[in-house]
Amino acid sequence: MFKLRYAQLEEIYGWLFVTPWLFGFLAFIVGPMLVSVYLAFTNWDILTPAQMVGFDNFVKLTTGDPLVGQALKVTTIYAGVSIPLQVVLGLILALLLNEKIKAMSFVRTVFYLPSVVAGVAVALLWRWIFSPDFGLLNAGLDLVGIDGPAWLADSRTALSALILMSLWGVGGGMLIVLAGLQGVPTTLYEAAEVDGANSWVRFWNVTLPMISPVILFQTVMGIIGALQVFTEAYVMTEGGPKYATLFYMLYLYQNAFEFLKMGYASALAWVLFAYILLLTLLVLRFSAAWVYYEGVSTKAGQ
Repeated sequence: MFKLRYAQLEEIYGWLFVTPWLFGFLAFIVGPMLVSVYLAFTNWDILTPAQMVGFDNFVKLTTGDPLVGQALKVTTIYAGVSIPLQVVLGLILALLLNEKIKAMSFVRTVFYLPSVVAGVAVALLWRWIFSPDFGLLNAGLDLVGIDGPAWLADSRTALSALILMSLWGVGGGMLIVLAGLQGVPTTLYEAAEVDGANSWVRFWNVTLPMISPVILFQTVMGIIGALQVFTEAYVMTEGGPKYATLFYMLYLYQNAFEFLKMGYASALAWVLFAYILLLTLLVLRFSAAWVYYEGVSTKAGQ
C-alpha cells in the first residue's frame, strides 16, 4: 500500500514540475499555431476585423506572387550550399582537434567561441568585414593585388557573402562531431591496424560510419535552421540587391509587419513548415542507406 501511495505521489509531483512547461507550450507554441491556421484563410491587416477568403492566400502564393518563388530559390540555394560546407568543415576541424597536443583545450575553445556570439552583433560585424571601402576582407585581397567586389551591394556576390558568413558558427557543429569522435571505441582502430588498414581506410570504414548518426543530426538541424534564416538578411541587405538575398523568412516578415498582410504571411508560414517537414522526412528516409547505429544489425530505418 505504501509503495502504491508513494508512486501516486511521485506522479503528482511529476505533473506539477512539468505543468509550467506544458502551459508555456500550449500558450506560446500550440496556441499561436492554431491561430495562424485560421489566419491563413483570412485577409487581416491588424487594424480591421479579419475576413474569410478561403484558399485565396494559398492560390496567390503559388500562382500570383513571383517573389515567393524567388524567396524559396534563394533560401534553398543558401541551405544547399551552406549546410554541406558547415558539416564538412566541422568534421575536418573536429578531426584536427581530436589529436593529443599541448594547449588543445584552449585551441578548441578558440574555435568554439564564435558560435556563441550570434544575431545582430554578428551581422553588424560581417557587414563591416564585407564593406567595399574599408572592410577587412577587401583590405586583405588588396594586399595580394586583387580588387575585391562590392560584396553585399552586388547581386552576383551578395548571397555568396552570406553563405561565407554562415561558416562563422561552424564551431558548434565541430564540438558535436568532436564528442562523436571521442565516443568511437579504440578497439575498432586497433583491429583495423592489425588488418593493415592505413589512415584513410580507418577513417572511411571506422570513423565515418561510427559518427554517421552525428552527421545526420547536424544535417537535419542544419536544414531546419538554414531555411529559417532571417537576421542576417534583415540587418545586412534587407533582401537586396535585386532580391538576391530575399530569404523566405524575410519575405514572410515583410508581409506580416511591413505590409500588414497577416493572413497572407500565415499562409507563407505554413508553406515553409510543409517545405521543412518534407525535406527533413526525405533526409531521414534516405539516411537508412548511409547511417550506421552500433548494436543494430541492419542500417537505420530497416
